Amino acid sequence: MAAPSFAESKAPVPAQTEAGKLPRIAPDASTFRLANGLDVVVIPDHRAPIVTHMMWYKIGAADDPHGKSGIAHFLEHLMFKGTKAHPAGEFSAKVSEVGGVENAFTTADATSYYQTVAKDQLGMVMGFEADRMQGLQLTDPVVLPERDVILEERRMRTDNNPGAQLSEAMDAALFQNHPYGIPIIGWAHEMAGLTREDAVGQYERYYTPNNAILVVAGDVTADEVKKLAEETYGKLPRRAEPAPRNRPKEPEPLTERNVVLRDQRVSQPSWTQVYLAPSYTSGQRGEAEALDILADVIGSGATSRLYRSLVVEQGLASSAGAYFSGDGLDYGKLGFYATPRGDVSLDKVSAAVDAVLAEVRAHGITAEELALAKKRTRAATIYSQDNQAMLARIFGSAMINGQSLEDVQDWTRRVDAVTLADVAKVAEKYLDKRRSVAGSLLPAPADGRS
Repeated sequence: MAAPSFAESKAPVPAQTEAGKLPRIAPDASTFRLANGLDVVVIPDHRAPIVTHMMWYKIGAADDPHGKSGIAHFLEHLMFKGTKAHPAGEFSAKVSEVGGVENAFTTADATSYYQTVAKDQLGMVMGFEADRMQGLQLTDPVVLPERDVILEERRMRTDNNPGAQLSEAMDAALFQNHPYGIPIIGWAHEMAGLTREDAVGQYERYYTPNNAILVVAGDVTADEVKKLAEETYGKLPRRAEPAPRNRPKEPEPLTERNVVLRDQRVSQPSWTQVYLAPSYTSGQRGEAEALDILADVIGSGATSRLYRSLVVEQGLASSAGAYFSGDGLDYGKLGFYATPRGDVSLDKVSAAVDAVLAEVRAHGITAEELALAKKRTRAATIYSQDNQAMLARIFGSAMINGQSLEDVQDWTRRVDAVTLADVAKVAEKYLDKRRSVAGSLLPAPADGRS
């Protein structure tokens, strides 16, 4: 089972209330909205006197203007450059001084900033974060050197990594029209042209309280968070009214695609395949839950169908697995992968995976497989609640895409409602090779690559 995405579904809770025996995610969590439109989620966890404070903005790489790829991620870097009240480095220094940790990240759908600190420092980080929501100061001497930093980051993470290059090329082939096909970090030639004006425009359009969700998880109560939020974020005005996120849609796929990357740095060939799928937000009722079960049965662990067939029974691969990524605003991905054993060809590995998928598509899964997948889901739900930062991320990533608090809390119930027929239906519908892109990573002679 893929790590729970706890994303949205409109699937009903089973009428027989077996649901009462199932775990809910953070059952004590609550939410409220400030007068300026900022949504706040509070997830109490009183096991230790620490809190994770995570600010989510509804702006990600898939929202980058045409020709300005990478601007969402670039602004994420620039948010650490200081304000009128607090010069660059002061916020980070203060978090470090009190023994906290901080970081930020950009996804296709969101940009997020977080700090984990002692409970009595929550007001401090809320004050700093509120200050940089409206007071960021950007000049060319600040912006242009940071542009060099993100270009170097791209060289390090993608251009110097054949596996990352293949993944980037596969996304570009899978999403022929939707901006999920554009790298989150951006295309290098467009990143090199990003300007201070681009960053300021992005900031003024999207970094407004009514385009954000604050998640606070840890040793707090809703009343404590509400008081601090009103004293800090509550003083900020709405600066803009971002438009609905209506992105281009994918045409119905007509043909399977193959991407091959040969590079002299590759020592171990590998094969992967991704299928265009719906997400928890965009899919029909119950589809994403069924896809989570499907991916679990096909490729989760040593008892999965792929592992048993390719690794144990046929000895073709040293590893094999599957995943479903369903937390996107517009689309999800159903993925399969395998690493050949010895000199087994990727064609042979690919054919073996196809045979496993064809069997599932033709005959579905068994009742025993369904029951075990649900059991693993319940276990993952329980384990996920052992980490307050993970909880903050689960709720933030789901709710930033329009899902409700209850959607997240009841995810296990909805997965438990999945039937054999549901799994058979999504397998038949989405395991269509015309919806897929296969990627092969191969060694190349020392004189070059292709």
